[in-house]
Amino acid sequence: MKPKIDPDAFAFRLPFEVRDYECDMEGIVNNAVYQNYLEHTRHVFMRGRGVDFAALVREGVHLVVTRIEIDYLWPLRAGESFWVGVSVERMSPVRARFHQGILREPDNRPVLKALVTGASLDARGRPARTGVLAKLFD
Repeated sequence: MKPKIDPDAFAFRLPFEVRDYECDMEGIVNNAVYQNYLEHTRHVFMRGRGVDFAALVREGVHLVVTRIEIDYLWPLRAGESFWVGVSVERMSPVRARFHQGILREPDNRPVLKALVTGASLDARGRPARTGVLAKLFD
C-alpha cells in the first residue's frame, strides 16, 4: 500500500513549478532534485520562525540533516505546478523530525512523502542544546 498524504496536515506550504533543467532524459524530475525542493521548503519555514542560518554558523551552531526517508509516489514533469508542505515534530532538545510532502497542483496528487531528521550540533560536531529548535515549536 502506498503512503497517503493529508494535504491539511502541514503547518507550512510553499508553491513551486518544475523547471525543464530539473528533468532527466525521460522528461521527469530527477530523483535528487526532490531533495532540493524539500530542503528549500524547510529553510523558508525555519526562517519564518526566526532561525537565521548565517548567524547560527557564526555562533558555532550547525543544523544538519542526519536521516532522510523518501517514498516516491508519482513523477513530476517540466512545467507542472506543485507545492511542498512541512510540519515539524520535537524528538529531543537537539533533534527534530520534519514531515514533508510534495503534492501536484491543482489536484493535490501525492508525489512524494518524506521524513527528515535533523540535529543541532556545536562547532566540534557534538549535539548542542542551543534552544534554536525550540523556535520551531512556538
